[in-house]
Amino acid sequence: MTDIYRKLYTSSMMPSINLPKHYNYIGAFLSLSCNLSCSYCINHLVGLDQRRKHLSGAEWVEGLNRIQTEGPLPISLQGGEPSIHKGFIEILNGLRKDLNVDLLTNLQFDPHKFMDLVDPERFKRDLPYPSIRVSYHPETMDLAETVNKVKILHDNGYSIGLFTVAHPDALEYIPAAEQACEENGILFKTKEFLGEHNGKLHGTYHYEGSVFSKEVKTVNCKTSELLISPEGHIYRCHHDLYNKITPVGHILDPKFQIDDIFRECTYFGKCNPCDVKRKNNRFQNFGHCSVEIQDIE
Repeated sequence: MTDIYRKLYTSSMMPSINLPKHYNYIGAFLSLSCNLSCSYCINHLVGLDQRRKHLSGAEWVEGLNRIQTEGPLPISLQGGEPSIHKGFIEILNGLRKDLNVDLLTNLQFDPHKFMDLVDPERFKRDLPYPSIRVSYHPETMDLAETVNKVKILHDNGYSIGLFTVAHPDALEYIPAAEQACEENGILFKTKEFLGEHNGKLHGTYHYEGSVFSKEVKTVNCKTSELLISPEGHIYRCHHDLYNKITPVGHILDPKFQIDDIFRECTYFGKCNPCDVKRKNNRFQNFGHCSVEIQDIE
């Protein structure tokens, strides 16, 4: 599919993709594979198949450069772990300079080599949280090494902070991480654990009965996010992206434009927690939900 698109169009010819004003997030999943394996990873909890084809770096650049946004809405490069994509640096440096870029990473790469290749200006935008958000996982990562890597980038002008999931089994490690970040002048935040643990459901969800439910319902749903899979397919939610269900378009399809509409969904009750949790929007105002759901009977 992508080869056909690229034979017909070049970047300069590809029509722009204009995002609706209410869109809050752009997620470019460069890869769903990861160089770590954490027991509580939400990708494991939802049965994610990590074996997916990847767009090339050039294809990602071509597709993402079509996006037009209003205000400082960044494109979040993520995964899995985005830095394992072979075209990771090519993508970062190839995106239009007026596009805001965020990076969600476990920072398992050499920060010095990264600084040699990517200018800190790449991550400058006017939002009240770091552009590079490093996830710290105590069971698979060394705290001192991680904080040192973050500090290197922080001290060299990169917008960066350290984040960790407040999983019940990881709570004992949080105070040490918080102290280490405070001592080094690094922003540290915890993220709510989403999922089940020892028979208890964790997380704050906007729609009751939307996750890990035995009952599945048909509803109508509308998104506020542009979610792009490693293959370049565009999905209405994380659930559909992870399970490869009914893409609504392709980032390299010149005919694709966003239909800001409600779509029928037959999976309510099995929603991905990321789609229905209550969270901060990009301006750090709490209470946002990625989707709006109607007709829940």
